Amino acid sequence: MASETGATGERWEARERQGPMTVTIYHNPRCSKSRRTLALLRERGVEPRVVEYLEAAPDAATLDALLARLGLAPRELMRRQEAPYRALGLDDPGLDRAALIRAMVENPILIERPIVVAGERARLGRPPEAVLEIL
Repeated sequence: MASETGATGERWEARERQGPMTVTIYHNPRCSKSRRTLALLRERGVEPRVVEYLEAAPDAATLDALLARLGLAPRELMRRQEAPYRALGLDDPGLDRAALIRAMVENPILIERPIVVAGERARLGRPPEAVLEIL
């Protein structure tokens, strides 16, 4: 038991040396779920870095990393009801991961929101309370 306490204490000390965990929200202020998620974070005392992804779209590498943290395939993070999804034929099963990610980078309205990242973990704020799992 003492060795477990020591290991836990060492991890805690390492985390303290790193400082507080950075929380980022990929946010669309016009989206009610996104606004509710941001409010929920702030109610919990978390002031996240806010990225308005429609204004500052993530690049392909960032989006790929977000997908990995979320454990989702690109189509699972796409808003399929948006006009660009249909116009670009993104329901084509022949499109690979890179093509779908490129479509989201070029048309960020396709990215489901909000996405909250805390450390190495990420959650989609649908429902908003889902993000509390990673805090």
